[in-house]
Amino acid sequence: MNAKRLYYTLVAVIALLCVGFVGVGYETNKVLGAQADKLSKLKGDSAALETAQITLTKNKADVVKYSELNTIAQTIVPQDKDQAEAVREIVNLASASGIPKLSSITFPTSTLGTLTPGIANNPNLTQLTPVPGIVGVYELPITIAQDSSARVSYNQFIAFLTKLEQNRRTAQVGTISIQPDTTNPSQVAFTLVINEFIKP
Repeated sequence: MNAKRLYYTLVAVIALLCVGFVGVGYETNKVLGAQADKLSKLKGDSAALETAQITLTKNKADVVKYSELNTIAQTIVPQDKDQAEAVREIVNLASASGIPKLSSITFPTSTLGTLTPGIANNPNLTQLTPVPGIVGVYELPITIAQDSSARVSYNQFIAFLTKLEQNRRTAQVGTISIQPDTTNPSQVAFTLVINEFIKP
């Protein structure tokens, strides 16, 4: 084999090695890029899982921390609109305030069997209005009247009002209307609209 032929053979081998080296480098770079993308995705997933785990741990701690508050809330806010129970409590509060008999206790007209906007067609939710800003809590207005034929003293009325505001079913008085007697202003007739809050 002469020198010229050897030279061309070596140049061809070197060219093939360069092409092979570039090809291997390109494929290696492609594989490494895919692995880097995979690693980056795994790191993102790991960070998301770590954040979710921290949030879950905090939420579990909050559930334990606020479980007593939830129990109190369920005790304070009635879970049904038991009108008979509400009337019984109002009558007992009136009696404890020195008012032997109330003229009337009325509830809104029932919408049972009709669709009410904002409220599912649920018989337990008729007569109720959703409380704005508090999901799942409803209010039921109750009108209590003591007419002029059975006036009570102003002090009895104030005592009754105080007891209503401290009662878990009737904790909010929405409207008060008082009509004092013209000949004896300490004797009053009244109409109250109170809101009973319910969380069914």
